[in-house]
Amino acid sequence: MTSKPQSSGLDPEIAARLKRSPDGLVPAIAQQYDTGEVLMLGWMDDEALHRTLTTGRCTYWSRSRREYWVKGDTSGHVQHVRSVALDCDADTVLVKVDQVGAACHTGARTCFDADVLLKDGAEALLKDGADSGTAAPNQ
Repeated sequence: MTSKPQSSGLDPEIAARLKRSPDGLVPAIAQQYDTGEVLMLGWMDDEALHRTLTTGRCTYWSRSRREYWVKGDTSGHVQHVRSVALDCDADTVLVKVDQVGAACHTGARTCFDADVLLKDGAEALLKDGADSGTAAPNQ
């Protein structure tokens, strides 16, 4: 990842816990804090996480543009940070936000509502299990 600072202001204790991809990134899931709606997935390195923690605005690393971007700086669709957590393996960040406007670059509220691959999956799995003679998983 060129054209970015070599050092970060991220707390060294947090940095030591992170498990990054080979290119130094962790996936960051943005979730609406009050409804639980999953909005988008972005990528953060140590500096993007540091900026997110200290500014109250989500900062991501753009893999295509190879630069930092603050959600909403150009679109006005700001993500106000409410909480930040690491998953149990410390390889994914969950950022609970108050999303203003669309989260998706397409203009949709979320990046995950346009291409639903399975809907009401539990009912389909139960039906398939009954049809095939195999027991359905316990619910």
